[in-house]
Amino acid sequence: MATGMVTETQDFNETADRRGLWLVLATALCLITLSVVAAVALMRFADGERARDLRQWQTRLAIVADSRAAAIDNWLGDQAGILQGLAENASVQLYLMEATRTGTIAEQAPELDYLRNLLTVVAAERGYATKPLGPEVAANVNRIGLAGIALISADGRPVAASPGMPPFEGVISRAWTERQAGRPRLIDLHFGADGRPAIGFIAPVFAVQSNGDASAEVGAVVALRPVGDELFGLLRQPGATSETAETYLVRQNGATIDYLSPHGDGTEPLRRRLARATPNLAAAYAIASPGGFGRYRDYADTDVLVTGRLLTRAPWALVKKIDANEALAEIDARRRTIIGVFGAAIIVALLIMLALWRHGASRRADATAVRLRELATRLQSLSSFLRVVSDGQPTSITAFDAEDRYIFANRTATEETGLAEDEIIGKTMPAVVGPAKAENWLRLNETARATETLQSRVTHWQAADAEEQFIRSDHIPMAEEAGLSGAVLVVAQDITELVRERARRERGLHQLVATLMSVIDRRDPYSASHSARVSALAALVAKEAAMDERDIETVEIAGALMNLGKCLVPRQLLTKSHGYSPEELIRVQEAILSSADLVAGVDFDGPVVETLRQIFERWDGTGRPAGLAGAAILPTARIVSVVNAFVAMVSPRAHRPGLDIDGALATLLLEAGEKFDRRTVVALANFIDNRDGRARWTAMLEGQDGYTETPRDGDQS
Repeated sequence: MATGMVTETQDFNETADRRGLWLVLATALCLITLSVVAAVALMRFADGERARDLRQWQTRLAIVADSRAAAIDNWLGDQAGILQGLAENASVQLYLMEATRTGTIAEQAPELDYLRNLLTVVAAERGYATKPLGPEVAANVNRIGLAGIALISADGRPVAASPGMPPFEGVISRAWTERQAGRPRLIDLHFGADGRPAIGFIAPVFAVQSNGDASAEVGAVVALRPVGDELFGLLRQPGATSETAETYLVRQNGATIDYLSPHGDGTEPLRRRLARATPNLAAAYAIASPGGFGRYRDYADTDVLVTGRLLTRAPWALVKKIDANEALAEIDARRRTIIGVFGAAIIVALLIMLALWRHGASRRADATAVRLRELATRLQSLSSFLRVVSDGQPTSITAFDAEDRYIFANRTATEETGLAEDEIIGKTMPAVVGPAKAENWLRLNETARATETLQSRVTHWQAADAEEQFIRSDHIPMAEEAGLSGAVLVVAQDITELVRERARRERGLHQLVATLMSVIDRRDPYSASHSARVSALAALVAKEAAMDERDIETVEIAGALMNLGKCLVPRQLLTKSHGYSPEELIRVQEAILSSADLVAGVDFDGPVVETLRQIFERWDGTGRPAGLAGAAILPTARIVSVVNAFVAMVSPRAHRPGLDIDGALATLLLEAGEKFDRRTVVALANFIDNRDGRARWTAMLEGQDGYTETPRDGDQS
């Protein structure tokens, strides 16, 4: 690898000019990127200013729309108030009650004259009196009225009216028929007899001292009048200076929209109607989204800013709009100014940066040449240093490219192969160590590349004419940033002596366990078979519960040593032929718990000592000696406890026969969750029923697994 590093340094020096070109291109790209970023930021700033001004226009239009909508509603409320005052007049109520009761009032009755005079005065004062349509001639010719106020009885007959009241037939009759009894009604804007817009109102009249419900209605007051500037003039905002700002009234009429008020282009009221589905129609938006603000097209297909309000006293919408060109003219001018000024500033800044870069380019080129020479020297020194360090390691260190060819090998690796470094570099692993020995390492290299994670494995080599060998290898994927895409670093160490030492240690431990079991055999020859069965069955259940090798070994050793403490119990007590008294049973159990103290100084791989101490703990916390409960009990202790109870129940005693397997499992399941861990009991049951456990247990009883059965009554349960 050192040779390769020096070669790379030389190549770097030879291609300095080419890298300088790439540096120029990269700098240009950075300048372009900076320009684009600055331009985007500038546009965002300008757009933010535009959005701020739009919000200001939204506020302005909303204020005008609210004030004009309130003025229109107030005017409509005033007109309705005129009729409501007449409807609440006691004389009007009495006369209409009489007309409703008798069906008529005499034409010459003084009451009728009073009503006509009252209506005439109110009509003249409130704008409901105009000249009838047609010439004045000295003949008995009825002229068509345009405005007036009239009283109508409950059955729809005119009772009295002011002079010039339009005929009841037509729009008044339809409104009377369609009205809701007992409720006031607006006679919406329509063309009057003279072709001008007209509006009317109906106010119900109730009997004197009635509660005002529909059943007490005795008639109504009806008023009709032309409208002009007294209504439409309210749409003009006092002090407005905009040339294109406009406020007008519209109403939805099925699939169309009627324009009720005059327009800025000279269109008269009620003379324009557009389809509600017209794309981006401002009036349709105002009706559909009252209080909203947006940019739409008005009746003349002009781009406008618009907001709308719904009126409360009429089925109308008020539309307030202004041409977008006028509203945004100042904004757009300021936006162009901002873009121009800042754009020029960005260009000047970029030109200055470019000039500074060009000024320093030549000086950087000279400095770069010096640094490259220094770098080559340093890399060569570093390569030599790394070679010394790696060659001083007792482990084999090799590196492979994406095709698993050698690209580096330290001294240990070359000595193991018997080849020189220049003979190894560039060759594949099978060509150096052989296909059989390379198979596992090639697979680990591929996994390391695919997962981009370190892969570790202990491989067992066994040549026909050599001793067995155990090699631990770590396969480390190299970072792509280092220019080593697909490369893998392999650090291998011969751990044969460690494995052998571990095997010797395990043999010694098992010999110790066997020795201790022989001690138990001498004191209590019957406990040996019990402990051996607990040990073997506990290991099988631990495998069923998917425990690791360390815990499996722990339950196996703990099961074998659990009765070691019985050596502290008098022999005559252990060899009794009848059952223990409660006191004797406690003494035996305490002796079993002391097994943990007897082996506390032994260096076990797993928690054998703690497992022995927790054998008599119960799942519900009522056990001994610490009163542990639930998950606080080691999983290994839970297994030994359950298996110990199972073996004790199925083993015959002097005073009772052993239970069958199903009876023992049923008892354990009943005590699961109280005395034993339910999952451990289920694991034992699953092994017995589904993993050929019955046959294995029978083989234990018959001595086929190396165990013999001697029934007695001394095994703890």
